[in-house]
Amino acid sequence: MPQPTILIRKVRADAVVPQYMSAGAAGMDLVAAIDGPVTLARGERAAIGTGLAMAIPAGYEGQVRPRSGMAAEHGLTVVNAPGTIDADYRGEVRVLLINLGRMSVTVMPGQRIAQLVIAPVTRAAMSVVTELPESARGEGGFGSTGS
Repeated sequence: MPQPTILIRKVRADAVVPQYMSAGAAGMDLVAAIDGPVTLARGERAAIGTGLAMAIPAGYEGQVRPRSGMAAEHGLTVVNAPGTIDADYRGEVRVLLINLGRMSVTVMPGQRIAQLVIAPVTRAAMSVVTELPESARGEGGFGSTGS
């Protein structure tokens, strides 16, 4: 698959363009572009701006994922992980963070807050039927394949 080109527009002068930090990195860091610190109390959510708008090519999406260090150290994660940036969205990318930790967490301007992974998208066709084909699992729900 060819390498997609993501067009980036800085909505704020202090916005940081995402980049891969190692040869094997799947994601690029998204950085908070905010006027001042934002403190999230335990259980609180906030939409943190990145100061970036982008054009992702058709056939791709941007997946906004938590940073493992922030999650492990502070309990800070992405509410709707992974969040999706659709190819036709042109507004500012904002990261929906939630504090699942025990203490308040402060997000600082310029802080790395999430990862952006660019991934291919497959669009499916829907077909309404009266019966589905059998499978080994059948209608087994949560935990039906073992714990």
